[in-house]
Amino acid sequence: MGGPDKPFRVLAGRPLLDRVMERLSPQADPLLISANADPVRFHAYGAPVVADALPRHQGPLAGILAGMRWTAEHRPDVRFIASVAADTPFFPRNLVRSFFDNYGARESAIALAASANGNHPVFGLWPVSLADDLEAFLLSGANPKMLDFARRHDSFTVPFDDIVLPDGRCVDPFFNINTPRDAEQAEVVALILDAWERREP
Repeated sequence: MGGPDKPFRVLAGRPLLDRVMERLSPQADPLLISANADPVRFHAYGAPVVADALPRHQGPLAGILAGMRWTAEHRPDVRFIASVAADTPFFPRNLVRSFFDNYGARESAIALAASANGNHPVFGLWPVSLADDLEAFLLSGANPKMLDFARRHDSFTVPFDDIVLPDGRCVDPFFNINTPRDAEQAEVVALILDAWERREP
């Protein structure tokens, strides 16, 4: 896409990472940033920056493993971590609550998000107790696909409705920004949602 790294791209006046952390902070505590680049860049956010512990940067699952390991060391009272993507600024404000509301009698399942456009496994709730198995999976040489790992365990998807804008248009809450065209569309949506949310009591 050119320009700054994606988390720092400005969307309707605010960096994407600002928007994502503002959306997630009421839902989870503490927040961690999964990043393999210079952690100094994230200093202003005041959140721990956790790098992959395994070689070859094996995608989102490696970041989830790093988050699990950090949590087990620093917050042993926490049983689950939630994961979101930094290029998806409109994810539900009730994401984590909805995961837990759908657990039922399950005790250590993986919950993944879905919408009308399909599954979104980067948005999930992951039991910290699966860290050893996740590490073995990543070291096995298997293709590190999130859904493949989830299928090894008790897992389920939670569907989320589209965002309905005031003019009636529908937006996938997991719309992610991968191209300049996506960024243009997201700019329009962000401006509308920002104005809409400012008017809410």
